[in-house]
Amino acid sequence: MGIMTLPKPVAAYFAAEKNNDADAVALCFVADGVVRDEGQTVRGVPAIKQWNTEARKKYHHTVEPLDSVLREGKIVVKARVSGNFPNSPLTLEHIFELGGDKIASLEIR
Repeated sequence: MGIMTLPKPVAAYFAAEKNNDADAVALCFVADGVVRDEGQTVRGVPAIKQWNTEARKKYHHTVEPLDSVLREGKIVVKARVSGNFPNSPLTLEHIFELGGDKIASLEIR
């Protein structure tokens, strides 16, 4: 599946990542959206913005979606994540659940 077939909120998330825009990343989520990453869970738009800002400062990362599949009602996007961390680049699964026209949850693993 090509990148163009991503649901709008997921495509918006990757576009915001590409633009280094933590505000725009956070606004892709519902108000009480959840992100699970590196063993931590953050909830709510302000916390998601802070998570993205801190990750960017720490890793100076880029995220490039490679392909996506639908699995158990979730959108699973394999993405190449490059940055300032061991074993870069890594291919990580970004598992999205949607809530209406926004992202309800994202798990990165």
